[in-house]
Amino acid sequence: MKHTIEEIQKLATDIRKDVIRMVSHAGSGHVAGALGMADIFAALYSEIVHHDPKNPLWEDRDRVVVSNGHICPVLYATLAHAGYFPQSELMTFREFGSRLQGHPFRTSLPGIETTSGPLGCGIAQAIGMALAAKLDNKKYDIWCIASDGEMDEGNTWEALMCAAKYGLNNLTVIVDRNNIQIDGFTESVMPLEPLKEKYEAFGWYVLEIDGHNIAAIIDACAMARSIYEKPVIIIAHTIPGKGVDFMEFDPEWHGKSPDLQETEHALKELRTLKGTIEEM
Repeated sequence: MKHTIEEIQKLATDIRKDVIRMVSHAGSGHVAGALGMADIFAALYSEIVHHDPKNPLWEDRDRVVVSNGHICPVLYATLAHAGYFPQSELMTFREFGSRLQGHPFRTSLPGIETTSGPLGCGIAQAIGMALAAKLDNKKYDIWCIASDGEMDEGNTWEALMCAAKYGLNNLTVIVDRNNIQIDGFTESVMPLEPLKEKYEAFGWYVLEIDGHNIAAIIDACAMARSIYEKPVIIIAHTIPGKGVDFMEFDPEWHGKSPDLQETEHALKELRTLKGTIEEM
């Protein structure tokens, strides 16, 4: 490993702090999902994804597709910490003319592979990249981040069938299973379970992990690279609003910015967050 578990945990906490500062300063944005995915993004860009911040268009880089573009604060903070652009620019989030818009725009920042906003499109985009890599005999991998809420979209399941048909073993989808979406809890809005069995029925190899367990994240992604007969889905069970007590498990924070007092409370909590390396 290039980094220790503790170093990646610290990075995830720093990313969470940036998410809070960015959304609070902007007065709008999505915090719950961004906080919940910080451990996965920290692990991806520290240990898993083959990338080069000094050469963001490196032809053989892995591609990271963020289908659930509303969690872009965690993407921006991660890219800044990785060296794609100055961390000071994070505080321009959602400002008029900023490169850090409320949903990612592909050509605005180095390290962003797709424009995303409408949910349900990212897996199909990732499939296109994976097919292109196969046709060009390239060895890079595609990593797609998707939300559980967008599994309500019919085109998501059409895409899942397509990936299985072509045996895209260079594609891994990480599903943020945080059980919330904009209208409430997923199982109340549109029940998804049994989710693992559904993915398997659609021809995917499925892994389930604690999305806050750094070691488990790294191990699952390594296993995904070793599966050669089909694409892989990693169901990552996460806590929306992870690290901030009044945000955790509360759908209200799907798309809401904290006020000044809430921001101070959140940052105080995050200063004591150490993360977890325990097994599920």
